[in-house]
Amino acid sequence: MGLLDILLGRTKPVLPDLDRLFALPSAAVTLEAAAGFTPTGAGAVCFATVEGSAFEQTHREVQALLDADADRDGPPVELSQDEYGYSWLLSRRSPDQLPSLVNDLHAVNSSMEVNGFGPQLLCSLAGFRAEGDRRLALVYLYKRGTFYPFAPLPGAEQRRDNALELQVKAALADDLRMEQDLSRWFPVWGAPGL
Repeated sequence: MGLLDILLGRTKPVLPDLDRLFALPSAAVTLEAAAGFTPTGAGAVCFATVEGSAFEQTHREVQALLDADADRDGPPVELSQDEYGYSWLLSRRSPDQLPSLVNDLHAVNSSMEVNGFGPQLLCSLAGFRAEGDRRLALVYLYKRGTFYPFAPLPGAEQRRDNALELQVKAALADDLRMEQDLSRWFPVWGAPGL
């Protein structure tokens, strides 16, 4: 960034750093100690769907790559579309295989990026649960390179537990690069893996 950019208040966008996903397993230990949440073994990558054979080919390659994993003991990777038209690639592992789940999420993001579809990537998430059917997702914003917690209230229709989200943000501040702009903590209602 040059002096003119500083004087005019222009900033460069934060570049995605997919390697930040690898901090999730250590953050999960902190999350369990601080709030009692443990991994569900489910994670998903959300992206804007693009028409065309190149995009379809990339989907098939990523899905085949993840489904070919010999260590996978759960169902194969699932592709779905939400009510807003976004695509979700869901990966399931056993709850104690969070590092493998993170590898899956990283592989999906990397493959999309390498094949020129980085601009279509929106977010990735890993699901967590605690007693009382409390759910939580740690969401990675691809374009911001940051994480934020999303905690829907149990039994409530599209209501969030904001206090829990702020508690998790404070607890994980040393483990993950947290999104400081709370207006970017978008709800991911009905996301697969949550």
